[in-house]
Amino acid sequence: MKTTTIEQLVPGTVALVGIPWDENSSHARGAAVAPPRIREALCSDSSNLCAEDGTDLADERRFVDIGDMPMLETGEAAAETIRSAVDSVLGHGARCLALGGDHAVTYPILSAYAKHHADLTILHVDAHPDLYDSFDGNRLSHASPFARIMEDGLARRLVQVGIRTINPHQREQAERFGVEVFEMRRWHEGLDLDLSGRVYVSIDLDGLDPAFAPGVAHPEPGGLSTRDVVGLVQSIQGLVIGADVVEYNPDRDVGDLTARVAAKLVKELAARMLPGE
Repeated sequence: MKTTTIEQLVPGTVALVGIPWDENSSHARGAAVAPPRIREALCSDSSNLCAEDGTDLADERRFVDIGDMPMLETGEAAAETIRSAVDSVLGHGARCLALGGDHAVTYPILSAYAKHHADLTILHVDAHPDLYDSFDGNRLSHASPFARIMEDGLARRLVQVGIRTINPHQREQAERFGVEVFEMRRWHEGLDLDLSGRVYVSIDLDGLDPAFAPGVAHPEPGGLSTRDVVGLVQSIQGLVIGADVVEYNPDRDVGDLTARVAAKLVKELAARMLPGE
């Protein structure tokens, strides 16, 4: 995997970028230290960089790592740092594959994406809808990014999969914004989500069952398997133009299992995001 800078990006590349930001986490922080741990798993000698479709990311010149953003600010200033960096990646004709960080990073990422891509469809994998108007008085909470995204009209469709904690307020929010919520109780293999057009994928690792991804701050039993999520990514009919993998908390992990799951998803997402030659 080649390392480079934003300024050196060329059109048609997929840029891996770490966003070490978790100040909007509730319950437990720790996701800010996740990006290097995911990279370690991704580059571990115990595996390789081949995706299941045969794409060898080790030899793929269009898959590059631009390192971690220097998150020196807090609050809205930090969100603006993320927006600006992602906007620059997209301005160079590249696609952004982000490593969180907590789920609050998705709002500024998509604020940048909306400037470059209209009519986005978002595939959101999560145990939680993250549609709170405000959580603990914080409208930038990691429990609220998709409320902000839909309020701002940053996407045409929001399709949520794996949800199993939705409460009355968030049901009202989902109805308000026209969110397509596929609760875990409705999940079945081969579910047709009609993911066409330009697609952005946001994967909260607690969307997986804790048996597969224990290293999260909000483990919720009864979730998706690693195979389920890999299959979802592989089944997207549309053009995957961006993605994030968020909410890995190394302090809660067991034997780096969740880091390896995150790395597996990064490989499959990167393979789908590479433009056809």
